[in-house]
Amino acid sequence: MSKIIRQLWTEDHGQDVAEYAVMLAVILVIVIGTVRLIGGNANNVFSQVGSSLGTQ
Repeated sequence: MSKIIRQLWTEDHGQDVAEYAVMLAVILVIVIGTVRLIGGNANNVFSQVGSSLGTQ
């Protein structure tokens, strides 16, 4: 029993996969948040430019 526990304790392949999954999730959250923020601001800018061009 102690041999199995020792093997599980020293084996780190599963930990690497979990760490990569957490990093990927954090990166996706940051990218999605940035795209949503920039997308909303870009839409406002294009609307302002379009209305300015329409009045002149």
